Amino acid sequence: MKYSLLFFVLFLTLSFQANGQNSKLADQYYLEAEYEKAADLYLRLHETAKKNKNYLYFNKYIECLLALKEFDLAEKEIQKQMTEEPDDYSMLVTLGNVQERMGEYDEAQNSYRLAIKKLPARIDAITRLGNAFLGQAKYNEAIETYERGEDLLDQPGLFSYQLANLYQRNGDTPKMIEQYLYSLHANPARIDNIKNMLDRTLTPEDYTELLSQTYVFIQDYPETDYFPELLAWIFIQQKDYSKAMRQAKALDKRFEENGLRVYRLAQIAANDQDYDTAIDGYEYILASQPLGSPYYMEAKRSSLATKRKKITHNYDYTVEQLRELEAEYLTFIDEHGINPATALIVSELAKLEAVYIDDLPKAIDLLEQIIALQGINNYIQANAKLELGDYYLMSGEVWEATLLYSQVDKAFVEDLIGQDARFRNAKLSYFNGDFEWAQKQFDILKTSTSKLIANDALDLSIFIMDNLGLDSNAHAMTAFAQAELLIFQNKLDEAIEKLTILGNIYSDHGLKDDILYLRARLQEKKRNYIAAEALYEEIANDFPEEIRADNALYNLARLYENQLYNPEKAMACYEKIFLEYTDSTFAIDSRKRFRELRGDFDPEEPEMMQ
Repeated sequence: MKYSLLFFVLFLTLSFQANGQNSKLADQYYLEAEYEKAADLYLRLHETAKKNKNYLYFNKYIECLLALKEFDLAEKEIQKQMTEEPDDYSMLVTLGNVQERMGEYDEAQNSYRLAIKKLPARIDAITRLGNAFLGQAKYNEAIETYERGEDLLDQPGLFSYQLANLYQRNGDTPKMIEQYLYSLHANPARIDNIKNMLDRTLTPEDYTELLSQTYVFIQDYPETDYFPELLAWIFIQQKDYSKAMRQAKALDKRFEENGLRVYRLAQIAANDQDYDTAIDGYEYILASQPLGSPYYMEAKRSSLATKRKKITHNYDYTVEQLRELEAEYLTFIDEHGINPATALIVSELAKLEAVYIDDLPKAIDLLEQIIALQGINNYIQANAKLELGDYYLMSGEVWEATLLYSQVDKAFVEDLIGQDARFRNAKLSYFNGDFEWAQKQFDILKTSTSKLIANDALDLSIFIMDNLGLDSNAHAMTAFAQAELLIFQNKLDEAIEKLTILGNIYSDHGLKDDILYLRARLQEKKRNYIAAEALYEEIANDFPEEIRADNALYNLARLYENQLYNPEKAMACYEKIFLEYTDSTFAIDSRKRFRELRGDFDPEEPEMMQ
């Protein structure tokens, strides 16, 4: 018995291998137009495959006969197959294909109509006929097949996924969207797959139709959670985070979640500079979750950090705003102390003190307390060391800075944080004018698993290579790097003076646009908006092909929109970006900002049922 079973398994294995080889050989014959040889092999393969209701090889066999113009034989073989399998109406599609090739178009249409008319109320038969039409690119007939199948089975939406695909192929986007929504209702587990399909298929303009139809489904099926979830996803795709947040909070309340959904959305909004929505989400978690919940402390840290970004991102903050935020940090720390649980929030306060309030001694003291904590997470401690190194560098204590960077590099050689430490040490060498060593480090870091580090390392490596060739260039690069160090140290007036002198001396140097861009950013930071405007315009007009051009245009547009209150000029800059700099990372947001400034209609969504 044991040997018989072994022989049977061996026989099946050899049979499968032989069939696979014959299939490849038949395909090769077909590609080489040796249709007789291919037809013979396909027919033999069909004799084996038909036992499993697989007619792939039969259809290929018929294609060979058609290529040989053996139309009568093809019809005869199809009729024979239909006699053997009278319930398989997909053969009528094959017959119709033959009739079309013979020029008998009316007969072909009759075959297709008969196949759909005779369709039994069985899922396998409906699917087989639908696939047969799809294989012949008969999308309208395939659509009719699945729609009739749903009627026969009295199961609306059963084939909605297939219908959505067919409507997409037919170019009927509204119908495609409708069927995907029916498909989601029939099988909510498909939501991620459907999101991916929609993301790949829809244009930005199509989301209006998707939004409209989703509202209808929410109203028709008010007790579901997947349509509101899809609605939130749509708003995220449109970067309308406030409406997405409304849906996320409603879902969190309805299902008594722990705030994770809201937290993730708040992070997305914050990364896209929608600070008000992000803060709203974090504050919702703080109000709805207890202190010991998984996201409470992180929501508090993120809320404070986002408030700082909101205040400072356009450089038009006041000392009073900074002090008000500082007080909120200090109140929290007074209540909860400096300990491993609050270490990240204390680090954020140190950043506020060092970079914005210009109190480096206080920032250094806070970070030294964190580093000295017992039981602190190694990564939090290492990050504190990196930040402390930055603040020592800002204070002019270069040796202390490189010592801290090197400690982290040595302790986390294979880790991202170690790569970050290496990058900061390389940047320090760049500031000091040791360009050759710095470039070697940047070249190594170009392969970093951190996209941010890799991109920054690549940019600096190329920057050094492009601008450091002749002896005369070394002075310009050294002066430029020193100006960047002054900016790092928050010595903005000294940096502006150095860059202005540098630009006058090297008026024809390859660094000219970089000097102008850095000066513009500094003037903007100092709220000298007219001066910044002139510098950005000079870059856009005189250096349109350089790498800084789209950055300058985007910053100029934001300047017109937020500080100079000239929406017409802002729109002109945004429009120029998405029309002339289509590959720019700012193109999508520029189009969005242009439409918002133009006042494009954006309907308010209906309230979700609680």
